[in-house]
Amino acid sequence: MKTSDFSYYLPEELIAQHPLEDRASSRLLVLDKDTGERQHKHFNDLPSYLNKGDVLVINNTRVIPARLLGVRSDTESPVELLLLKRIDDNHWETLARPGKKVKEGRRFTFIPGKLEAECEQVLDNGNRIIRFDYEGIWEEVLDEAGIMPLPPYIHEKLQDKERYQTVYSKDPGSAAAPTAGLHFTKELLKQISDMGVEIVEVTLHVGLGTFRPVKVEDVTEHEMHSEWYEFNDKASEAINRARREGRRIISVGTTSTRVLETVASNDPEMKPCSGYTNIFIYPGYEFKCVNSLITNFHLPESTLIMLVSALSTKDIILATYEEAVNMKYRFFSFGDAMFITSLNK
Repeated sequence: MKTSDFSYYLPEELIAQHPLEDRASSRLLVLDKDTGERQHKHFNDLPSYLNKGDVLVINNTRVIPARLLGVRSDTESPVELLLLKRIDDNHWETLARPGKKVKEGRRFTFIPGKLEAECEQVLDNGNRIIRFDYEGIWEEVLDEAGIMPLPPYIHEKLQDKERYQTVYSKDPGSAAAPTAGLHFTKELLKQISDMGVEIVEVTLHVGLGTFRPVKVEDVTEHEMHSEWYEFNDKASEAINRARREGRRIISVGTTSTRVLETVASNDPEMKPCSGYTNIFIYPGYEFKCVNSLITNFHLPESTLIMLVSALSTKDIILATYEEAVNMKYRFFSFGDAMFITSLNK
């Protein structure tokens, strides 16, 4: 299976540069994963495709303003750090730019007297371990100093930082949003819950590896990035009960899917757990938990388009993407959505 098998033509003007004013007014392409049948709706039509007893699984992670712009404390030349993984109260693994300026022992200033840092270690992969010295509460200091790390294909400035958060975000730790959830409003979630759909929360902190291109031609040789997840008692009880009763489990986004399939792969009973997952889902994978997926339109040749192809087929997904391009759907993080399911079951 070749990476190039998952390529498709996308005009640049279809890459959404800003979110819609009304989250739920985005378009929704409903795809029968078995037959390839397609219906064109809007996201606020989603309830008409849901049934009482369905389980809707959302990722409650919250994006942190992980991009820090500062200066070397001695020369005042500019540096940029991107927070990747928190190690303890003061230490983070980061990406640094320009890397040649961020050497071991060098100090940096972000807010004079309030947020400073020192590079303690340069890792083999080029990332840096940074110790932060700060006054006050870390989350408040970071919110003051940091910038939301938008994906590289978004070139317009985000006016409202909350538009790169889901309305149910609450557990800080992501460097990117679980974008399938951006379409939900609190009103739409209440409508869905009032129908008798069970809404279940999991956590996966999205890393920048989600934007990393697949650089090998043989898909099976790709080394998948790892991300931290948590699957708690409440989620375990709800999903195990739904599986026993044969109810539909609908994952909101590829991130929720990665949590569910990781846990189901480790133990069919899906016990509460947390840790790091590097699960790589591509065609040929047999899903153990998820049977329907709400997701955005993904980059060509990405691990995400491979995942959605595994839930249906590569040919059906690529044909669907071609139709979406022809109908001028909006693509990627701030774009439109798909609901991939079995329409006749």
